Amino acid sequence: MAMKKVVGNPTPRVEGEAKVTGKAQYAVDVTLPGMLWGRVLRSPIPYGRIKRIDASRAL
Repeated sequence: MAMKKVVGNPTPRVEGEAKVTGKAQYAVDVTLPGMLWGRVLRSPIPYGRIKRIDASRAL
């Protein structure tokens, strides 16, 4: 008989209030000390050949 009390009844969302008020914290919002950032750089030339890579600005 316990299942009848669960099935068909709405379940309150635990994180609902934080999301509605804008106080929810997502993974993208977290910054840790020493954290590194990355970026995908796509070539504007399809099927081109790489002649050299200059990573001086990235280091």
